[in-house]
Amino acid sequence: MTPLQLIRTVAWGFLVLVVAASGALFYMWNRGDFQSANVLAPQAAVGGEFTLVDTKGKTVTQKSLKGKISVLFFGYTFCPDVCPTTLTEAEGWLKELGPKAQEIEVYFISVDPDRDTQEVLAEYMEAFDPRFNALTGSKEQVKGVIKAYRVFAKKFFDTEGDYTVSHTASVYLLDRDARFAGTIAYQEKHATAMAKLKRLIADG
Repeated sequence: MTPLQLIRTVAWGFLVLVVAASGALFYMWNRGDFQSANVLAPQAAVGGEFTLVDTKGKTVTQKSLKGKISVLFFGYTFCPDVCPTTLTEAEGWLKELGPKAQEIEVYFISVDPDRDTQEVLAEYMEAFDPRFNALTGSKEQVKGVIKAYRVFAKKFFDTEGDYTVSHTASVYLLDRDARFAGTIAYQEKHATAMAKLKRLIADG
């Protein structure tokens, strides 16, 4: 094999690998495996013990989630678009569910404990459905729940020292035993999201 033939063979092999990898990524994206900046972990690996507090100082743990369907969304109050959009969508879900919404608890969990104190969260949540719960905690407590639910959250600083937080944009769904049951993707079709919630309520 001449050097030119060898180069061509290697180039074609590389091209085949790129095409195969691109196809796999495209499949996973359309299947919903990619959420924001990370791939969600297998179902059995999502969830675990945590300790946080709500806006009134009440301690909330994994055990507190048992008994109702839980809808968890990880974000922060300075979030420019994803968080208010998702919380507004969640308001629509509860409204459409009507009386069945009593079987669901919605939790907004801060990934920015440095700024999201109980007071800041309480003021922020006034713009949304009063049935929503907002949770925060110490840096270690927040790191704990982020790790338990395999959430991506990373600060990005600008030249002036201010920062935004890139974070998982999916909504986590838990059954009545506080076990991970799936996700609703960011800006997923309303009908699809409603079907997931109704099925989860029916299955429990």
